[in-house]
Amino acid sequence: MTITNATGGDGGGPRSSGGFPGLEPAPRSYQSWVADETIEDYALRYAPASHRRWTPATITHTALGGISFLALEAIGAALTISWGVQTTVVAVLLVSVFIFVTSLPIAYHVARANVDLDLLTRGAGFGYIGSIITSLIYATYTIIFFALEGVIIAQALLVCFGLPLPVGYLLSALVVLPVASRGMTAISRFQMATQLPWIVLALLPFAAIAWADPDAASRWLAAPGPELSLLSLGAAVGVLCALTLQIGEQVDYLRFLPPRETTTRLRWWGALILAGPGWILVGGTKILMGSFLAWLAIGNGVAHEAAVEPISMFWHAYEYLFGPQTALLVATAYVLVAQIKINVTNAYAGSLAQSNFLLRVMRYHPGRLVWLLMHVAISLTLMMMGVFSTLEAVLAIYANLALAWLGALFADLAILKPLRLSPSHLEFRRAYLPDLNPVGCGGMAVGGLAGLALYLGGGGPLLQAWSAPIASLVALIVATAIGVLRRGKGYIARPPSDLGAGQQHACAICSHSYATPDMAYCTFYERPICSLCCSLEPHCRDFCKRSRPAGTEMSQSEDGAVRLHRVSPRLWPRIWQVVAMFLLLMALAGCLYLAARYMSVWLRSPEQTVSFFLAAAPLMALLAFWAVLANERRRLTEENLLDALRRLGSTQRELAIRQRLAAVGEVAAMISHELRNPLGTITSSVEVLSRSPGLGAEAEEDVARIRRNIGRCSRIIDILLDFARQGAHETVSVEMQGWLAALAAEHPERAVITLEVQPGMMLRCDPARLQFAIRNLIENAWQAAEAEVDRAQRPAIVLRAFREAGRAIIEVEDNGAGLPPEISARAFDPLVTTKAAGVGLGLPLVRRVAQMHGGDAWIERTGPGGTSMRLSIVEQP
Repeated sequence: MTITNATGGDGGGPRSSGGFPGLEPAPRSYQSWVADETIEDYALRYAPASHRRWTPATITHTALGGISFLALEAIGAALTISWGVQTTVVAVLLVSVFIFVTSLPIAYHVARANVDLDLLTRGAGFGYIGSIITSLIYATYTIIFFALEGVIIAQALLVCFGLPLPVGYLLSALVVLPVASRGMTAISRFQMATQLPWIVLALLPFAAIAWADPDAASRWLAAPGPELSLLSLGAAVGVLCALTLQIGEQVDYLRFLPPRETTTRLRWWGALILAGPGWILVGGTKILMGSFLAWLAIGNGVAHEAAVEPISMFWHAYEYLFGPQTALLVATAYVLVAQIKINVTNAYAGSLAQSNFLLRVMRYHPGRLVWLLMHVAISLTLMMMGVFSTLEAVLAIYANLALAWLGALFADLAILKPLRLSPSHLEFRRAYLPDLNPVGCGGMAVGGLAGLALYLGGGGPLLQAWSAPIASLVALIVATAIGVLRRGKGYIARPPSDLGAGQQHACAICSHSYATPDMAYCTFYERPICSLCCSLEPHCRDFCKRSRPAGTEMSQSEDGAVRLHRVSPRLWPRIWQVVAMFLLLMALAGCLYLAARYMSVWLRSPEQTVSFFLAAAPLMALLAFWAVLANERRRLTEENLLDALRRLGSTQRELAIRQRLAAVGEVAAMISHELRNPLGTITSSVEVLSRSPGLGAEAEEDVARIRRNIGRCSRIIDILLDFARQGAHETVSVEMQGWLAALAAEHPERAVITLEVQPGMMLRCDPARLQFAIRNLIENAWQAAEAEVDRAQRPAIVLRAFREAGRAIIEVEDNGAGLPPEISARAFDPLVTTKAAGVGLGLPLVRRVAQMHGGDAWIERTGPGGTSMRLSIVEQP
């Protein structure tokens, strides 16, 4: 719809603006390392095309360099010692297929949407707050494996140089910081530079073993051991399933894959598969290599405890080529190269995961470097606690939660989206996402609880062994069922605003420019802001997603009313919040118990377990009660602050408008007096001139043009005078059907106007003023519909009149292009116009006419399908 004055946010309500038009956003400045996109690599953001400048081959090499971790060999060795070679081989094959299938849709959607795993999870069935727990799970994954790889480095330094383990832990943690702190560019260069030495050192001992002992591989496959059974296979599969989350580190690189249009189909898909789910092809091979080397070392007299350590197994393998001392040095060099490669990736991915998690919990973003240091510190603590000695137990517990998450995620990406039961577009911005989506959150919760219950022995030894795959399957089934029932509902909190064409938009808060997919229109500040500033905004309390914005004026029947409640209206929400918080705290206590049990600290007997939970329950209940009340107090404080800000903004806005109107009123009389006489003289002269014989076609056209401009000047004077008038207005009773029909018939294009009036509707009003307001709305609607030159249907206007909630509503609807968000909110502000020949007083006059009749004027709806403007009237007695 074309309007005579505009600039600002969403319509849709009894006011032109639902936001805080008088409230200026506080400028936010980031530290230099946060603002430096080379360091931040668009952490927490969409990766724009301008930053995706690496070739598919570079992305593939960088991503594959991140799977050098020797924890894979250590896992293969541990499984071989516990369950035998045959069980290990079968488990690796099964899990490799499982990981490839579940990782492929994740990799594809990340590469297409150019977001990391956390942002993908937000829009794939979990919601903005619902994905907090998944961020924590992924951050935990990177911390666990960073610690495991650091322990392997420290073991190598101890064996080769006699360096104490604590010193080795510290060195392994600090050595990755120079590269991981610089982001994707530095990591890519480092991975490319170390790729060839890593590959050569990894394959060299196997080539030597194959040369010296060609039958070693066949003897390894035929090695005696525990009998293959469903129980042993399930235990091995449960440990390996924890590796499924490695896809999170792979997609941290895949999000920078260049657009498909800029490269060949074969190169794009090849990079997607190799750098994404294809990691398990190398990873599964490395697990089997570790199993083989451990079997070989044990067969040659190496103790079981030492055979699990990568430095020991590779030292023994290199002895097929070198003497003991040289073999030790080469094995140490290989361990250092491989482990630094993977820990650079672990540190980078972990800092992103922790940023995503803590950003939503704390609404604070000091920069990825701060969380990188925190990641390293936590990992160093786990090294000191001896995480490597509990490798199998830690991974088995962790796998249940990880697979429940990925099962629910797979359900959305691979089932619901192809069936069009969830949106094809992956939304990650807080402004447009619901806090919780029951599809992913419900599926993961049910699957995770089922898996943990089985792992704790709830279904017997067999189901305990297979608890992780069962958790994934249950999560997939539950998420799919919820998605089918909801049929796409709950993925979007409000339709994304169209910010218009253009590759870059400036954020109103941080002043940096970002690509359109990374921007959101904030209805709180009524300006576009970037997705990160939107996530960090502490004041709005998701104002944009409320059906009725906080602070909207109450109706006259509610204003001043005092309502007494026998029971607090928020009693049940508080009860549910306390229960949910209590269950969460008890779940955390259970995790602490399991960690303590498997680290052989305490709580081994069932009696102690029961005592532990009974003792913890009252404390957890008090903590839950305190947390809910503290949150309630904070919520009420913020609501009061928002209401005060709204009132201040409204007052400032009203004051500014009144100042403008006062200025108009002061000059209106003078303008009218000074212009009426000259216009009258011009009109008389033109009439005389038009009667002169022999003017010619060109002169007659000039005369017609003068008449049109005289009429325009007269209309401007009438508008100015109407703004200058004060006092009461006269009202009469009119029959709406005939009155509006006569009004529509006066329009030059009356054929496009459809009249819809409630039968028998009478209205007491000031007909002259109301007629002027409705004409203005019709003219705006006609100009908007007529401006759409590339339309399939002809312009159309619908004029409606009906009663609603005790008021008369007059609505004018067009089928034009609609108003963008930056236009619609302040459409009724005076002296602002989008027309070349407008004065910006048409719509303010419409609102003034409505307010004279006790009502208001607003934009009811606007979008690609057209705009609907409403005017409400309270009948005068």
